Amino acid sequence: MAERDRTPARGRAHAPDGRGAHNRARIAHAAARLIAEHGITDWSLAKRKAVRQLMLPDREALPGDDEVAAALADHHALFGGDAHAAALARQREEALRWMRRLAAFAPRLTGGVAAGWATEHSDIRLALVAADAKLVEIALLDAGVAYRAMQSDRDGAAELFIATPAGGVRLSVRAPEDARQRPRRDRHGQEELSLDEAGVVALLGRAPASPLPRDGT
Repeated sequence: MAERDRTPARGRAHAPDGRGAHNRARIAHAAARLIAEHGITDWSLAKRKAVRQLMLPDREALPGDDEVAAALADHHALFGGDAHAAALARQREEALRWMRRLAAFAPRLTGGVAAGWATEHSDIRLALVAADAKLVEIALLDAGVAYRAMQSDRDGAAELFIATPAGGVRLSVRAPEDARQRPRRDRHGQEELSLDEAGVVALLGRAPASPLPRDGT
């Protein structure tokens, strides 16, 4: 997924009342619909468009990304059906292929593909552990994998992007000490869902004895 809004929701501290919470929920669900149905990958843009669609003031408090993710899960549950389930399974299959190719870096699947709210336009997000991100880059180069470096994420982890026929794969590379001491958390302090290979296999209902090819084919 393209880089999302990392800033706190605008005006949140000034809208603790029920009406403010209600409007944030309306914006989150309208933004989720835009993301799911129109392929908008910039969540900040989707929120602003939702505000305009709902004819709310420009300074209305915006929902956080976690609220939009929850609204996306609701949208998929109501409208996604078999098509969403199939698309999510394909993304998880692709994630498993790359996890096995990058097994040396203790990969874990995170984000919407892990949690289930991903759209067909979402990136597959893998968290890797390496003493230096260059080690991951060397491994990709040795395997003939084209990639591009991206701006570091909000925690300072190096990010690499791989374009594949099944969608984008975004690699977030953290040093071992950072991965141990600072697990990724959302704005409520809850640890972000992350799945190892066995967790992804379980989601797919795949028997461990029948692995996907390690060469990504």
